Amino acid sequence: MNLKDRIKILEWLRNYLLESPPAFKDAKEEAFYRNSWFTPPFIDLSVTNIVRQFLDPAILDEAVSRYRIQDRAENPKTVGIVMAGNIPLVGFHDFLLAFLAGHRQTIKFSTRDQVLLPHLISTLKDAFPELVHWISSAETLKGCDAYIATGSNNSARYFEQYFAKYPHIIRKNRTGIAILDGSETAEELDKLADDIQLYYGLGCRNITQVWVPQGYNFSPLLDALDKYSYFLDNHKYKNNYDFVLTINMMNKETYFSNDSIVISPGVSPFAGISNLKYAYYLVPDDAISALNPDEVQVICGHGYTPFGQAQCPGFFDYADGVDTLKFLTTLS
Repeated sequence: MNLKDRIKILEWLRNYLLESPPAFKDAKEEAFYRNSWFTPPFIDLSVTNIVRQFLDPAILDEAVSRYRIQDRAENPKTVGIVMAGNIPLVGFHDFLLAFLAGHRQTIKFSTRDQVLLPHLISTLKDAFPELVHWISSAETLKGCDAYIATGSNNSARYFEQYFAKYPHIIRKNRTGIAILDGSETAEELDKLADDIQLYYGLGCRNITQVWVPQGYNFSPLLDALDKYSYFLDNHKYKNNYDFVLTINMMNKETYFSNDSIVISPGVSPFAGISNLKYAYYLVPDDAISALNPDEVQVICGHGYTPFGQAQCPGFFDYADGVDTLKFLTTLS
């Protein structure tokens, strides 16, 4: 396929997502049935971000120009992609970039997200039969020329050993933090609540720790988080909340809660479902110096990523800060 054909196919896919025909609606319902974390509003949010940030024609044109993507890859490779499944369609970006770069790809789908992207790929193959030779899936990835794998820190060690002989990108656990100075407006805190709770906080870009000045008043933030109190209707979320609350009560921690999320002290930026960690700083630079850059995907706050944008990554906001498209376009 030449570049014009690939762009045409991506435009077709964008229109398909925008129109959301009955077949895609059925796929979204099935995805929610199989994984109760994938609620219809969060699936739609992920699709909206894909349409606006990844498949916008102007953005695709910019990517083609910026990376000087050739009409045809001189030596197309087969890229093995191990996808995450923590939030709906989280692996779409890797699929898109490999396709745009003109490579074949073999995908290992996450057990937590085996409906949405497989449906889109199957639909594309029905509309464009030539894609059968360019996109496939497998339970075990072997014989590929390069690999992109996303997983936990434990699985990353396995990936690094298994794919060591090949060009690769290996992604580990990452999360988001926010640095607050106490001057945040109600609107900013409302957006921060989204950064914390969208997708039930399961994304690697969700804010799981806030750094605050001594004496910080958590009440306005808790008030902003009240809009997600309906999460307790999800029994999995409620079980997590009850567990986190019980542990903090037993440990006699200085925690804050609005009956749907627990804000508790923690040096590590990682936090479980329904939990937000906090740490104090004397000056904001204390927060930056305390961070392990290998653990942080995004930082929100004044002077950093704006509140409300953590879960709206752009086309060029590459996971783990690794330029995936550069990696792909230089393979051949």
